[in-house]
Amino acid sequence: MSVNPFQPKPFFQDKNRAFWNLQSVGWAGAFILRGISGLANGQPLSFLVPVLISTITGYSLTLLMAVIFRFLLTQRPVITWTLSIVVVLVAAGAGAFIDAWVFTTQNRSSEAVGLQLLLGTYYLTVTLLFAWSALYYAINFYLTVEEQADQLLHLENQASSAQLAMLRYQLNPHFLFNTLNSISTLVLLKQTDRANAMLSRLSSFLRYTLINEPTALVPLAQEVETLKLYLEIEKMRFEDRLRASFEIDPAVAQAHLPSLLLQPLVENAIKYAVTPKEEGAEITIIAQPAGENVQIIVSDTGPGLNQEAPRPSLSTGVGLVNIRDRLSQAFGERHRFETRSTPGGGFIVTIELPHLTAQDLKEAA
Repeated sequence: MSVNPFQPKPFFQDKNRAFWNLQSVGWAGAFILRGISGLANGQPLSFLVPVLISTITGYSLTLLMAVIFRFLLTQRPVITWTLSIVVVLVAAGAGAFIDAWVFTTQNRSSEAVGLQLLLGTYYLTVTLLFAWSALYYAINFYLTVEEQADQLLHLENQASSAQLAMLRYQLNPHFLFNTLNSISTLVLLKQTDRANAMLSRLSSFLRYTLINEPTALVPLAQEVETLKLYLEIEKMRFEDRLRASFEIDPAVAQAHLPSLLLQPLVENAIKYAVTPKEEGAEITIIAQPAGENVQIIVSDTGPGLNQEAPRPSLSTGVGLVNIRDRLSQAFGERHRFETRSTPGGGFIVTIELPHLTAQDLKEAA
């Protein structure tokens, strides 16, 4: 798919260019309005000459004022506003003097002379320059607010990414400890083939965790393959006591979710469903469409919450809380996370999240 090279850009993305555009358009508009007004009132075409000179004078004076204002913006408010008013009054005086001189030179027979003419032109010029100054400071205030908002958003995104990374890294050490402990046990029992096989699977699993960014969203199909790899490692510990099955609807295979989101749920099921029961337990992972969302169910046939030794709400102390936090960070309020125990035993975790594909994420970015 081709990409349109002519993408619209914010007007104030280039502040210097925006200033010159506004400056030129604004004074050109002032010249046109004054010219049309004079001609409509019966003034001759020669009237446009002093108007043009007045516009050029105003254009030049406001360029000097902009340089001074740019310096005053970094000062304390009292200094900024006091000196800004002084600058406007002085610039208006200079502009009024030039306008009065041009008018007198062009209209030597006119009765409007001296102080009366100077005061009239001064009133018009000072009004115009005060309006220009107010607009200048208003635009600068707007740009400052926008810049601070962008910085705040950038910091919030950084904080969110850091928090997601922290949550993701909290999931790995417990699994790593359990697996290494199992490998150590196999080595002590001199079951080197099984130990080597588990090390190989652990290496592949850790390679996946290192390749993927902690804050990344990955396709469900990829997450399932990683989960199968994790279950292969655990199955070497529990053998036939661990029975896992997957029911993944192809329609949601490319839906994206936070990486390694399901692994702690399966780890929880192994710890509290497979481990306590001599015959082990079954773990089922189901993913299916739910309207515009994706529903993921992780269930087991363990004791659930109905036995004398009920399953704690957390397996590692942070597992389920982490999943809730990661879902909130990734999808905000657009998700559902529920846990429940079935009457006959067993534990079910239901997750519902938006069906976001790689294309959706690309467009959102």
